[in-house]
Amino acid sequence: MKKFLIVLLSLGLIAAFSMTASATDVKFSGSYYLVGVYDSNDTLGDTGLATSRAFFYTRTRIQPVFQIAEGLSFTARMDALEKQWGNTNWKGGQDTTSSRKMGSGAGQKIQESFEFERGYVTFQTAVGQLQVGYQAAGTWGTAFADSGTTRPRILYITKAGPVTILALYEKVQEADQNTGMAGLADADDDFAAIAPIYSFPGGSAGILWYHLRFHSPRPTLNYRTVLNVLAPMVQAQFGPVYVESEVLYTFGKQVENDAAGTDVDRSGWAAYLMAKTNLGPATIGAQVGWSAGDDGSDPTKNKSGYGGGTDWNPALILMNDDLATWKPGGNDSSNSGKANFLLYNIFGSFNPTPKVNVGAALTVAQADKAPTGFVSKKMGTEFDVTATYKIYDNLSYMVGAGYLWAGDYWKGTNSANVIGNDYMLMNKLSLSF
Repeated sequence: MKKFLIVLLSLGLIAAFSMTASATDVKFSGSYYLVGVYDSNDTLGDTGLATSRAFFYTRTRIQPVFQIAEGLSFTARMDALEKQWGNTNWKGGQDTTSSRKMGSGAGQKIQESFEFERGYVTFQTAVGQLQVGYQAAGTWGTAFADSGTTRPRILYITKAGPVTILALYEKVQEADQNTGMAGLADADDDFAAIAPIYSFPGGSAGILWYHLRFHSPRPTLNYRTVLNVLAPMVQAQFGPVYVESEVLYTFGKQVENDAAGTDVDRSGWAAYLMAKTNLGPATIGAQVGWSAGDDGSDPTKNKSGYGGGTDWNPALILMNDDLATWKPGGNDSSNSGKANFLLYNIFGSFNPTPKVNVGAALTVAQADKAPTGFVSKKMGTEFDVTATYKIYDNLSYMVGAGYLWAGDYWKGTNSANVIGNDYMLMNKLSLSF
């Protein structure tokens, strides 16, 4: 009997340790949008030869969170039909998605109907929280300089009183899966970061140290890029006034040669400041964004600042990556690179009723440094108006219009070039749940 009980106990322990955890709770969130756009002259050419575009684009997103046990969860995210209406290629043929390809060669179709984009586990330990897997990346502090994306990474979060400490490692590119680079362990691209954030009544402040190692150019170009970014930020509410700011200093080696050649040092600044206040049903504010340019006068130095990022969209036309993403590429008014610029923006909105919001914004932009041979730094002045109606708490409809008085920057290096202004009309249906 004693042996029998020991066997039963052993089997019970084996079963207990081999059983999989079962989800006790599942929460779903997500979003849907449909946007219609008409852009009258996106290349800013002579208005007699204007290139106009009209299209719809859409995306359906679902994000389930499986709460498996106290302190243990699994998060996934799936995007579907992220495309232009009627277009057979993702983003109008721009092959910049992380989706797997369904074929190979020119004109290949992209897996656009369904993309399992994220999957990561979150678990609490005695020394902090860990997130492991494909998860949100590319964001810090304010929206300025952010380019929200998904990357495989390990994120560690811990708290010490009012201070939260973040530390992470990201695998950006694995050389072993690239043609001609297999077996080259030191040809990967890897990021790492650490950031303390101090929380205080009404806001927070922190500083990020981001270490970027781009080794993928080594096999063919015989150099690597090793950069560091220091990014202090603050977000604070002072009575009715909200203020946020971020400064980014990028330094390191833009080109670090493994063979004979000239190294290129990187040292560039970028900065952002925004303030707004609520006056009853109205909101007014102003912002400025700057990313240092490089005039190219010293081939051994790169003074370019960190770019403005894809998430910071101060206007409907100028530097609006939501617009640039869904158009064919090119150096047009949307200027998705958002590098080498100085931009001022004042904005305001008013709620005539709880369900209606009307807004307007004025934007002035120029290049920080005129590219070599360019006739001007002035990108132009833009005026935007929007109106949003909240159909339900989770469903809204927006219409907007923007007009850009184009500056001579768009003439490039030829002062004889004739440029034209641009205007855009748009509407957007947004659902969140």
